[in-house]
Amino acid sequence: MSAAKVITAATRQRLQQLFEHGKKSLEKGDHEYAHTLFAQCVAEDPTNLVYLQHLRSNLAKKHGEAKKSSLFGGLNRKLSSSRSALVKAKTKGEWEAAFTAGCEALDHGPNDPATLIELADAVHTLGSSECQLFYLKWALDANPKHEQANRDAADALAAVGQFEQAIVCLKRVLELKPNDKDLERKISRMSVEQTIQKGGYNEELLRPGVSQSATLDENATAAIKASPAGPHHDEPQTPAEPEETPESREQDLLDRIRLYPAELSHYKDLADLYNSVDRLKDAERVLTKALTVSPGDLDTRERLEDTRLRRMRQQVDVANRRATDEPSPESKALAKKMLAQANQVELEVYAARAERNPANLNYQFELAMRLKRAGKFREAIKSFQVAREDTRRLSDTQLHLGECFQKIEQFRLAMSSYEAAVQAAGDANPEQLKLARYRAGVLAMGMGELEKAEKHLTEIAAADFSYRDVADRLDKLSQMRNT
Repeated sequence: MSAAKVITAATRQRLQQLFEHGKKSLEKGDHEYAHTLFAQCVAEDPTNLVYLQHLRSNLAKKHGEAKKSSLFGGLNRKLSSSRSALVKAKTKGEWEAAFTAGCEALDHGPNDPATLIELADAVHTLGSSECQLFYLKWALDANPKHEQANRDAADALAAVGQFEQAIVCLKRVLELKPNDKDLERKISRMSVEQTIQKGGYNEELLRPGVSQSATLDENATAAIKASPAGPHHDEPQTPAEPEETPESREQDLLDRIRLYPAELSHYKDLADLYNSVDRLKDAERVLTKALTVSPGDLDTRERLEDTRLRRMRQQVDVANRRATDEPSPESKALAKKMLAQANQVELEVYAARAERNPANLNYQFELAMRLKRAGKFREAIKSFQVAREDTRRLSDTQLHLGECFQKIEQFRLAMSSYEAAVQAAGDANPEQLKLARYRAGVLAMGMGELEKAEKHLTEIAAADFSYRDVADRLDKLSQMRNT
């Protein structure tokens, strides 16, 4: 299937204008026109959660005010026709057409689980786990016991590390399929994943073949907890102040925010608390709220960015672990997709930081690395060229710069960068030096500059004859000279 089309800055600006008009129409009660505008926004930018949230909110008001009879009869045929168009377009990878048909179907049946499940699958293919979960929650709000919606939601929640909610969904399915042993095993495995994610337990418990004897005996654990802390346990103790729990601390901070909504420190303290117990989405939500209180507070913005980065990396770790423990084309594809999604978030964060701090060479380098990973080599080159001013990592920067030039077939510039990397590496960084010489030698062979290729590859062979395929390349060079 084809990927979603790239949204240009001009398109994003146009969609934002449509979105603002849609919000005004919603406020005026013109739900028909608001749906048309929100549907266009969703169709052209289907991974935008804000557009999707407003689409649902408007549909709820539109159909909540409609007569009950209007939701039946002929509309069922229209719903079925639009849903069929959605499935057909989705199969072809025609995403704008698919989401246009999906929004039309929702207008005819705003709580139709089958439509919502199809849309969730489509947006998952485009890499948005947040929008996927939004569609699935929408379906479950309409029908909490819908089997396929619960199964899909469980998989989606597990993919982003939300095992507790995933287990709830699977238990609903188990009520419908009480003898499903595979489902029971899946719930058991997710319970272990949930325990590991909370910390302090051995990941080997997830490996196939590990028995329950790998865990501590419950009686022994109870005995350890009951054992006295020291030799004076019979002496009367002064009653201690009750310890503050995360729950009581959370409630205290929520109360403070309610009483003093303009005080940023309470939002930050609450976000720190959520971060400390891995409630990263809650931390994001609180920091986002804090930014509405003080949009210009740079510390809050960077805390939000750091939390987003941490959450995305955690999701990548979960997906990679699943791909390792349960290897399948689907789990490997998911791990790859989560990695790309995390890179995109990192790219956006470092782009914003580089824009705010143009003199910060570390931000320029990190941005360039994410652009390179995303295949945006021309943009990466610009940031790497700025980052060259940092002489502490000059060899590394020149090496990456050369690889980007080579990707866009600017071979002379690539060679110049590789040779600059060789010079900057020197003897202080032998591995970096070997890699820079290898890149230069291989490129020189491709360019027909045999003398230069031989020079670089021979230098590597003199230091490490087993390095990559240097020995074979030197043999090939000898053959090329003799022909």
